[in-house]
Amino acid sequence: MAETETGYHYQLMRRAIDLIDDVEGQDLSLEQIAGEMRMSPAHFQRIFSRWAGVSPKRYQQWLKLDHAKGLLASRHTTLETADLVGLSGSGRLHDLFVRWEAMSPGDYAKGGEGLEILWGWFESPFGPALVMGTERGICGIGFAAEAGAEDTMTDLLSRWPKADFVEDPTALKPMVDEAFPASGQATAKLFLIGAPFQIKVWEALLHVPTGHVTTYSDIARVIGKPKAVRAVGTAVGRNPISWLIPCHRALRKSGGLGGYHWGLPVKRAMLAWEAAETA
Repeated sequence: MAETETGYHYQLMRRAIDLIDDVEGQDLSLEQIAGEMRMSPAHFQRIFSRWAGVSPKRYQQWLKLDHAKGLLASRHTTLETADLVGLSGSGRLHDLFVRWEAMSPGDYAKGGEGLEILWGWFESPFGPALVMGTERGICGIGFAAEAGAEDTMTDLLSRWPKADFVEDPTALKPMVDEAFPASGQATAKLFLIGAPFQIKVWEALLHVPTGHVTTYSDIARVIGKPKAVRAVGTAVGRNPISWLIPCHRALRKSGGLGGYHWGLPVKRAMLAWEAAETA
């Protein structure tokens, strides 16, 4: 699918999500949603299904909060199981073939000094994405559909204030193609730049399979810090590589979606996208 198409389709989805939110959980017919999008039902269903892989009605079900609560009620919090079977950062995690390495704590403390980070804007299934990376892998992905391009850029630049940033989308494109493949499973090489506690939390997130969710308290238990739930939530929110490190799969214990750094509509779209993929 062309990049301009993926961006257009996400914006269409964004408008549909807003509409579903406005009716506070009521079911909407295909004709109602298509009418609000100023499209014929057949055209809307065709491009919607191309983006999501399922019908608007089915996708609407997965966007509801009840879906997240149902996942938790059926024990889809799998972190402890993953930990027991010995999953690690070098293994097959959350249905992505992810290889990753982390910056040393000493280098992280330098704020990225001496590190060259390439950056570029790309279209993704979830709107415009700012991708940053080094020769060792992707180190940042931010989504601008809700946050806006300027704030997204400022946010990621502030993560490593002493690094040298170079705009070079051509060099990054092979990594981006692996992160957002047109079909099949994503592959990615990640370079985690963070404090040791943050990296532990991000590694735990990598253990959560597609179509499953976890809670902040589950993550705290798995990393051996059961009382550090608030600190875990902060580390989840500071995850610099959104989507590939799936912080969108972390929910409140009640089943509530909680927050999302790049906007709750993006989080809901990601969870529903994955539900469609694994159905």
